[in-house]
Amino acid sequence: MKTAEDYLSGQVLLIDKPLNWTSFQVVNKLRWEIRQAFNIKKIKVGHAGTLDPLATGLLVICTGKMTKQIDTFQGQIKEYTGTIVLGSTTPSYDLETEVDNTFPTSHITDDLIKETTKQFIGDIQQLPPVFSALKKDGKRLYEYARAGESVEIKARTVSISEFEITKINSLNIDFRVVCSKGTYIRSLANDFGKALHSGGHLSALRRTKIGDFDVSNSTSIENFIASLKG
Repeated sequence: MKTAEDYLSGQVLLIDKPLNWTSFQVVNKLRWEIRQAFNIKKIKVGHAGTLDPLATGLLVICTGKMTKQIDTFQGQIKEYTGTIVLGSTTPSYDLETEVDNTFPTSHITDDLIKETTKQFIGDIQQLPPVFSALKKDGKRLYEYARAGESVEIKARTVSISEFEITKINSLNIDFRVVCSKGTYIRSLANDFGKALHSGGHLSALRRTKIGDFDVSNSTSIENFIASLKG
């Protein structure tokens, strides 16, 4: 069983983030639980890479002195699995917002779907979603978006080493992606729909790996709290 000193000197916790939690909420919850369990007044806790509320999966949490390693972990290659719905788009590129446009899909074949993934392998230019936590002029992009204000977003270079279609069920496309830091899978879903001369948005997303860390070795928030209480 871990002690207060263990958490203060530094731990790396692998948490399986549940649906509808923000990464910030997970950090706050774990910090509070560690403080309560050991009667610690102050402890640093941070995460190595945000997951959207509608995404689940691997969240690397660092405590104490291990928070100095957060930048190192954030820079590592990440793997995701998820589902893209073809034929429609949403402003947020996922299910946070309602469908705003629909597009033809009768021309889309399984072969075309698989062939189109090749366009996204390697270094690509990607526009982050306007519904994201990136900052511009001191405000987060989603604040502009929710206020109905338009804002100029610059494309960034990201790298995708693997983009595999794992299942095709009508317009629901299951995939696996291995990519660099800074890649938005929501933007990939949107761009993939465009490349198919249609539309696309993300309906499910799960982060499965960050570097050598694997979600199969993670634990739920509830199980972590139970372990603190022995």
